[in-house]
Amino acid sequence: MSEAPNFVLYEHALGYALFKVKEFEDIGMALPQVQESIYDSKKFLGIVSFEAFDPFRNTEAALDNCNSISEGICHPDLINFLEANLPKKKSKVTLGCVDNRLAGSLVEAFPKINVLFTGVVPEILRGIRFHIEKLLKDVPHFSLAKAQLSLGHSYSRSKVKFDVHRVDNMVIQSIALLDTLDKDINLFAMRIREWYSFHFPEVSKKHNNKEFIA
Repeated sequence: MSEAPNFVLYEHALGYALFKVKEFEDIGMALPQVQESIYDSKKFLGIVSFEAFDPFRNTEAALDNCNSISEGICHPDLINFLEANLPKKKSKVTLGCVDNRLAGSLVEAFPKINVLFTGVVPEILRGIRFHIEKLLKDVPHFSLAKAQLSLGHSYSRSKVKFDVHRVDNMVIQSIALLDTLDKDINLFAMRIREWYSFHFPEVSKKHNNKEFIA
């Protein structure tokens, strides 16, 4: 039988958030209850409650933490946040997180903590993402969206690989992409003509234009 966490870690563009999950009378019913309550804010807020929030110092710190999370590494800021806000008796803590690599890093940093990333945890995180504006009441809604947009651009720029010796690299990639799109369009047109031929055999004889068939 799957286990339910009593705390869930959520990484936002503004900072780290910790949420407390209520104890379920029947662990087997935890997943159905969470799934049923995701689109109902009152029900979901009855299952998950806000525990702590630690905002990033600046954009550079947010990007640094984001890169660490994407690689499954526990950033020192995250370790300090959990150390300060989780109960002192770590053996009684079951923490939910986003994926298995981060779970492994958390176990290395906190050996006494039981870390989960499957079962009901993804559904709880989905509900938190859906109701984040109501869970973080003290943070203006426009700040949440603005922080996500800003961090998204910064993260994308940091992942783009530039080759100083090949200034025409982007042009080469664009041409290759156009060739791939042309092949895909021809393939899809052939498949559509083949499927329609089962019901209308004359279509392939009357019309060879792939734009007409599409």
